[in-house]
Amino acid sequence: MRLRDLPTPALILDRSKLLANLARMRKAVGRHGAALRPHLKTAKSVDVAHLAFGGAVGPITVSTLAEAEYFAGNGFRSITLAAGIPAEKLDRAARVAGEGAQLTLVTDDLETAKAMAAHPGRFKVLIEIDSGEMRGGVKPDDPAVVALGHALGSRLAGVLTHAGHSYLCRSLEDVRRVAEEERAAAVGAAERLRDAGLSADVVSVGSTPTAVHGTSMAGVTEVRAGVYMFGDLFQAEIGSHGVEDIALTVLTSVIGRRPQENRILLDAGALALSKDRSTAQTAHDAGFGLVWDLAGGATLGRCVVERAYQEHGVVTSDRPLPFAELPVGTKLRVAPNHACLTAAAYDRYYVIDGGDEIVAEYDRINGW
Repeated sequence: MRLRDLPTPALILDRSKLLANLARMRKAVGRHGAALRPHLKTAKSVDVAHLAFGGAVGPITVSTLAEAEYFAGNGFRSITLAAGIPAEKLDRAARVAGEGAQLTLVTDDLETAKAMAAHPGRFKVLIEIDSGEMRGGVKPDDPAVVALGHALGSRLAGVLTHAGHSYLCRSLEDVRRVAEEERAAAVGAAERLRDAGLSADVVSVGSTPTAVHGTSMAGVTEVRAGVYMFGDLFQAEIGSHGVEDIALTVLTSVIGRRPQENRILLDAGALALSKDRSTAQTAHDAGFGLVWDLAGGATLGRCVVERAYQEHGVVTSDRPLPFAELPVGTKLRVAPNHACLTAAAYDRYYVIDGGDEIVAEYDRINGW
């Protein structure tokens, strides 16, 4: 089977680019001597996870209990769930740990920490630190860090942070500054715990931009990153990789044509592509995705999905479109703004290996 034979929309993963991206991140993290604990929130696939470890299993990060259950059921034994959960979900988390997985949870809430300490399940806990994103976590110098550590007691494993504000950076200098903020926040919080006589064996940081461009990981034990596996237009814009490194695209079909308006209509809309408009904040706005030909080439010019309806994508280009070569039914590919959100609509990847032949299908775990 080849790309042109697939029903659309379909999620396409180029294994050759994926493998190159995996190797690049291993090298980037390895130069610092820290461990890589890949975040599978983007891929959500055991097949991709195996490739990340050369066909084996290794320590991973997930974002939902459904992912933790899925990967534990497929033999992964060291799993960090890097999103806080309420106490009512601890029984479910404990079942994952009870099946042989070493499960680590996170919290920044004192009452939840107390509930975790009192729960009979076998799991450890990391204190979430806010290193500047202002999403989850406590500030590294907040007295709550030590209070949380005391509340967790023997459950305490260390600290975790995520420099999501690295996505706001527009220069390598800015990324390196945020990477140091991330490192310093995590290491500083861990030192406060140790000064209080508490354990902080794990010092976990992670975002794709800071993992790629950070200049020091002193004091860090592990790095979590995820979107680097597939790449996307936004990460390319902020310098995490090149556009040519994007491994994930959406296969779509032309379903309408407007030659007088230099527009075509695709069967990939908001559900197939997501409505992420992150590139609008960069120098090269890609609409709801860049449209490439079936081979993944930019032969249509800077061709973008300008508007996205639920099941329709309206496409325009900076040059006249070759309508004689774009009859209804023509297959094209769309590079996404944000791989994580685009992939979320699909239950599988159709895998190619640098060409147009489908060489495998990888499943995904969706939901929560």
